[in-house]
Amino acid sequence: MPELENVQLATANHVATITLNRPEQRNPLSAGMLRDLIAAFTWCRSDDAVRVVILTGAGDRAFSSGADLGSFEAGVAEEVRHQERHAFIELFLLMNALGKPIVGRINGHALAGGLGLAGSCDLLVAVDTATFATPEINVGVWPMMIQAVLARNLPRKVLLEMAMLGDRWTATQMQSVGFVNKVVARELLDSTVDEVAGKLAGKSSVVMRLGKDSFYRQQDMEFDKALEYLYGELLKVVSTEDAKEGVLAFFEKREPKFR
Repeated sequence: MPELENVQLATANHVATITLNRPEQRNPLSAGMLRDLIAAFTWCRSDDAVRVVILTGAGDRAFSSGADLGSFEAGVAEEVRHQERHAFIELFLLMNALGKPIVGRINGHALAGGLGLAGSCDLLVAVDTATFATPEINVGVWPMMIQAVLARNLPRKVLLEMAMLGDRWTATQMQSVGFVNKVVARELLDSTVDEVAGKLAGKSSVVMRLGKDSFYRQQDMEFDKALEYLYGELLKVVSTEDAKEGVLAFFEKREPKFR
């Protein structure tokens, strides 16, 4: 495993858990945090034993409060801060092309860049006390670095309302617009996340990779090109040993044994 300062990485039962580990600062996405996240996800992608990744924040206050505003107080030059922000692009692209499902365990508030990080997960389970917002407009900034992620996860009018007003939305509201999959009480958060991750880990890892990759690649294609692309991807799926095993298990009325 990589050596990490701002992130914890643990594995069990084919599931890797990446934890943003600066709870006293509400898990800000500092340059060091972004580097550690990239290192952790890169390791998860390369380890064949990892079938599912859980992403969460330490503590019970915040999943992530977004960018580290401490760099402003420290007098870091704007050019340096802007160069450091490019790590967001690398991280979002890495999560998008990970080939393994990412479950966001939203343990607290997901704000600004933290909301973009949550949106980069494939499935989200949120505690019912969590709130979600793009508050950048309130300090004269626009959520540029996360806008592409959010635009692919939220209806247009919802995203414009969030970006233009900067108000906080509840977990239930975010579930109603399709951003969050499950909202649970805090005492059920871990068991619900574990249940979802366990189900994902039991699926065919090769088909999961082909399926997730195809989903994100086709979303920006023209309709006719997407259909042709998915037609070709289906041949890859049905040619796998896991697909053949799944069909055989169906007819034999047993659980499939995916390799």
